[in-house]
Amino acid sequence: MRLWMLVPLVLLAGCGGGAVERESQAPAPVRIAAESVATVQQGTIRTGPLISGELTAEREATVRAQVGGSIVEAAADEGEHVRKGALLARIEARDLQAAAVSARVAVDGAEHTLEVAQRQAARTAALVEAGALARQDLETARSGVAAAQSELASARAQLASARQSLADTKVTSPIAGVVSRRSVSVGDVVSPGAALYTVIDPSSMRLSAFVPSERIGQLHVGDPVEFAVSGYQDRSFVGRVQRINPAADPTTRQVPIIVTIPNADGRLIAGLYAQGRVNTESQTGLVVPLAAVDRSGPSPFVTRVGGGRTERVGVTLGLEDPETERVVVGGGLQPGDLVLLGAARTVMPDTPVTIVPPAPAGSAAR
Repeated sequence: MRLWMLVPLVLLAGCGGGAVERESQAPAPVRIAAESVATVQQGTIRTGPLISGELTAEREATVRAQVGGSIVEAAADEGEHVRKGALLARIEARDLQAAAVSARVAVDGAEHTLEVAQRQAARTAALVEAGALARQDLETARSGVAAAQSELASARAQLASARQSLADTKVTSPIAGVVSRRSVSVGDVVSPGAALYTVIDPSSMRLSAFVPSERIGQLHVGDPVEFAVSGYQDRSFVGRVQRINPAADPTTRQVPIIVTIPNADGRLIAGLYAQGRVNTESQTGLVVPLAAVDRSGPSPFVTRVGGGRTERVGVTLGLEDPETERVVVGGGLQPGDLVLLGAARTVMPDTPVTIVPPAPAGSAAR
């Protein structure tokens, strides 16, 4: 009876030992760091020439002195908004006022002289008709009228010039905008042509940049430009190609282009450095890092992790962005799939893997 009961126990013991042995022979999962795993996402890849440069106001005016003299008023300060025609400064005008008065007197005298000459010519004409004077006397009288008319025209021109000079002592803004630079103060003596103020219109900025000649065929007027500006790392801006220079720089063989940027909110400031890209091509689809694609074989593939195991999935490649190191792929992937990067993608298919999350901050210190 005891022998009959022992056989099943031995068999059971033998079966249990085999299961344990097979379990001990199963390969341990390969541990993959979270940094070597990426998620397949829906996105858009844009490519095109990179550009950079300094932002400037699309409309800018340097206001210069039209007459010389001492500055008696500086009405606008840097950073102040001004309307078109607003007073910026006044130049001392006493000498010019005297010149205008003198020119006005000269005009009055010339007008009187012309009236006298015209009356004299009329009397002479009547006497010539009556035969009391020779025809030559009439020609002389008419010459006197012509000379008086010329004198009056010259006096009026001098008066207009004096009045214009007097008006030029009031320096006004030629555009509506913001004073970006004030070069004078009260008491300064300026000469004609001296720069007094710079006024910019901040509602629209522009970026002057250069594009390699081999890339110029990709550009068109109106192409969008997406770029970042120093000081605004949390925001991107969009402009458009306004002009493409028809001639390349003879030294660098690069082609100058002008990009306009709307700035209705006034956040952009002239003088800041901008860097971006002209978006000449774009493609929307599933996007993965370039490091996820293995191109060593006859056709590209990625290594996907699903159900704790790896599998190779053949893909077709679309538009690549070497700057962000991403590529559009087609094939058997779905948004949310996990793919391995770099050396991790060489793990053989059907290998059990475990994704190791990054260590909490400060854990290394403990």
